[in-house]
Amino acid sequence: MASSTEAVDKISYTGGAWHLAALLAGNVALALGPWLVRLTDTGPVAAGFWRMLLPLPLFALLAWRERGTSKATPRTVVVLLAAGAFFAADLACWHIGIEQTRLGNATLFGNAGSILMMVWGLFALRRAPARMEWIAFAAAIGGAAILMGRSLEISTSTLVGDLFCLAAGVFYVFYLVPAQAARATLGQWSVLTLVSAAAAPALLGIALALGEPIWPGPAGWTPVFALALSSQIVGQGLLVYSMKHFPPLVVGMALLTQPAIAAAVGWLAFGEVLAGADILGMALVSAALVLARTRAPVGPRVRAP
Repeated sequence: MASSTEAVDKISYTGGAWHLAALLAGNVALALGPWLVRLTDTGPVAAGFWRMLLPLPLFALLAWRERGTSKATPRTVVVLLAAGAFFAADLACWHIGIEQTRLGNATLFGNAGSILMMVWGLFALRRAPARMEWIAFAAAIGGAAILMGRSLEISTSTLVGDLFCLAAGVFYVFYLVPAQAARATLGQWSVLTLVSAAAAPALLGIALALGEPIWPGPAGWTPVFALALSSQIVGQGLLVYSMKHFPPLVVGMALLTQPAIAAAVGWLAFGEVLAGADILGMALVSAALVLARTRAPVGPRVRAP
């Protein structure tokens, strides 16, 4: 990751309100993933395979259309294929974990990668963080701890699922960091095409090795298509588009909004009560994003499609 650190240090990020809205909207779509995985009646890893495979023709077409504005070097292709393998490991672990633990636990441990991404963002600055950045970091951690801690329930019955979700959070960082670095020279659809092309066969192989059902059963294709649309086309599409415009620290903080989104969905769709602590946690995470963006960018801007 040393080369990625150097690249991050030389980029001045100038994400505007639209880019931030896209980043947050992507996280809204991604936050719906656990519910959709449970609605599918394929195996959990097979659900991840369909999530990668179904949008691939669309991604390839869009990547072909942007071919004149970006060019992938052999090194970038290899890096993104490796990132796709890590993404496959992330989805396999997370989808298995979702089936074996509470959704609150899955949200908590699956978002461990957000914390690691924020730590990586501080490291990638290659300078002492400014006071505002430290305050934003503390606010994000505090808000996430309040939100996720309220839904956490550790027991021996959920331990295996918790560990799978925790591993997924770690693997997710090894997908995000190279994917963000590749966005300096590649368009979003080229990145998603290469990542999906690497992840889909890996997930299919894991699903077959585990003896999972691959084809949907009585539940039909609707949950599978909904998962591919919301999590991959909309969620990852907006995330990969927007993360070129923000440093890793802000991207990590934005990922921490997923527990807040999950709490809001529970309130709106299932009538779950939002306590004062939940509202405080949401406010802290939101404030962290605002604080992190108050630092003026410095250095040359690296243009990318």
